[in-house]
Amino acid sequence: MQGKGKERMDRKITELRQGWRFHLGECEPAWYKGYDASSWRAVTVPHDWSVEAPFSKDYSSGTGYLRGGIGWYRIRFSLPEAYRGKRIRVVFDGVYKNSQVWCNSYYLGKRPNGYSTFSCDISDFAVFGEQDNQISVKVTHTDLADSRWFTGSGITRKVTLVIEEAVHPAEYGVTFRTESISRREGGSAQEKDAQTFAEISVIHEMVNAAEDAAELTVTTELVDGDGHMAARLKGCVKLPAGEEGPAYGRAQKDCPRKLVLKGVVENPRLWSPRTPELYRMSTWYQINGGEAYLADEQRVGIRTIDFRPSEGFFLNGVETKLKGVCVHHDGGCLGAAMSSEVWQRRLQELKECGCNAIRCSHNPHMPELYALCDAMGFLMMDEAFDEWENPKNKWSVGHNVYPPRHQGYYEDFPAWHEEDLRAMVRRDRNHPSVILWSIGNEIAYPNDPYCHPMFETMTGN
Repeated sequence: MQGKGKERMDRKITELRQGWRFHLGECEPAWYKGYDASSWRAVTVPHDWSVEAPFSKDYSSGTGYLRGGIGWYRIRFSLPEAYRGKRIRVVFDGVYKNSQVWCNSYYLGKRPNGYSTFSCDISDFAVFGEQDNQISVKVTHTDLADSRWFTGSGITRKVTLVIEEAVHPAEYGVTFRTESISRREGGSAQEKDAQTFAEISVIHEMVNAAEDAAELTVTTELVDGDGHMAARLKGCVKLPAGEEGPAYGRAQKDCPRKLVLKGVVENPRLWSPRTPELYRMSTWYQINGGEAYLADEQRVGIRTIDFRPSEGFFLNGVETKLKGVCVHHDGGCLGAAMSSEVWQRRLQELKECGCNAIRCSHNPHMPELYALCDAMGFLMMDEAFDEWENPKNKWSVGHNVYPPRHQGYYEDFPAWHEEDLRAMVRRDRNHPSVILWSIGNEIAYPNDPYCHPMFETMTGN
């Protein structure tokens, strides 16, 4: 798309995979940009330090007899002068756990949950040209009996840099919805065949971090798998100056401005496990009639879901049985730093077994899994937590060996559950594979089943 006026830059995403340095153990001065970490071990992120260690009975049985501790990560990178004045954030798909982040010696905040995706806006702290930027991350996983499965330790999921214009979508602020799918019979001799129509809407949440107000034109295009234009939606909105996005680690509750675009797709390619058809949804911004730039791009699917209490689940109006499995986030002996290739192999084998549904036990998973389920045709239940206000028993020296330990997320739940839940929903809501949201696993189970009154002797708490 072309326009006139000031040249602007398309949104850019760069993965920070290589160049990380890692130190196992406390190193308090490592937050400082000038600290010399050249002797630290070079690692590739995603990284799990727990799976590298030998098994030991000194650690919790519930989490695999593997060590946790404290770890530090540091990475240096440069940003070209062309990025000056842009909005820049670092996105962490998951850090297990209790992460703290610094940029060029500035403390940005923390995230207790080890499975939540969060971002840090470094626009005000970044340097450009010949100067290097320094990101430091401290990970604290000293409470080893904090789960009932292997968790891993470290920056266990990918890290990306996102560079955008000052006027940009809020984080996960472009939402796609299939409002309805209808079928109409042809009304003339030339229109004998029935046609299908999908009514769609795209909700845009926008941020103007510039010093000037903006007359913004938003254009969203939907392109099918063969490259054919399926829909083109367009609208305009006025954005006052200086409206910032969310702060580090805290999802944005009320976006400064919203724009809803509606349209119709004729004869849509419907998404289902048997026909996982995807569309490329691209959004361009154009400010004050200037040059248009790509503001967002993602894959979406057109489908409807309907849960009928007396009949079951219907996908695109067709009764559909869920034949699913529960999957944890790790890769067994490969640890918690999973790759999309491993997940693809797993999903292919499950597909061959007749599986069509996945439950994310018991936390949000890496984004790559959702993209694979979209592309390969799996229905998904996205799950938020394993614990709420109360702890669950964590076996530390063997299954049902008392007393258990009560470490875990319940300590952070009161302060962070709303932000973590919102982060999961906003990140994953555009995936056609996601049909169910789970607010928690066994949430009516604060202790363990051996406490039930049916037992003559209480073996629980």
